[in-house]
Amino acid sequence: MNNSKNRQNQSNSASSYARYSGLAFQMLLAIGLGVWGGIKLDEWLDMKFPVFTIVLSLLGVVGSLLQLIRGLPK
Repeated sequence: MNNSKNRQNQSNSASSYARYSGLAFQMLLAIGLGVWGGIKLDEWLDMKFPVFTIVLSLLGVVGSLLQLIRGLPK
């Protein structure tokens, strides 16, 4: 009986780890794409101040935080 509980706990912790690792990867990807896209737009429009880099990176942060909040268990 105790052995099956240990296996179930290990399975639950591995599942949680995989789930939150996936969320972290999505956050990094969203922020990274925002920064990259902002840099490219600023270069293309020859901006002196990196407006699009700041705006798109902040949108990536906000969007990824909203996705994280939605993904958390209630």
